[in-house]
Amino acid sequence: MGGFLGSYLYQVDEKGRVTLPAAFRKGRDELAPFVLIKVHSDALTLYPEENWLDVEVRLREYARRTPRARHYALGLTSNATELTPDRQGRILIPERLREVAGITEEAMLVGALDKIEIWNPQRFETSIGGADDELGEMFAGIFA
Repeated sequence: MGGFLGSYLYQVDEKGRVTLPAAFRKGRDELAPFVLIKVHSDALTLYPEENWLDVEVRLREYARRTPRARHYALGLTSNATELTPDRQGRILIPERLREVAGITEEAMLVGALDKIEIWNPQRFETSIGGADDELGEMFAGIFA
């Protein structure tokens, strides 16, 4: 399988590092870079470099077609950072990004198919607990 699946609860160490689950590292070069960015208000998004390149192309094209989107793109990329896991599979989440996502002692790492989302565990439970019945109907067409 090529996508990221599952959710994992990990401790954030005193330096702000969190371990990437072995399942998320499987089949990848252990030192392959990721891009960490705050796309959504409630979580951080971690893209493998190869998936980030596709996002970058789409973002650049959108900014070209929609001049007012330039500021949005700058806001996103100004807080993005490239990360490379250490030999223990840990990544360092910068303090400013931990703060905006509310990540303190624990982090929930959630597989989101082509990327990984990093959540404050309580925010994650609250967010998925409020799933709408309309979404259930939409997903019925996907998982028929």
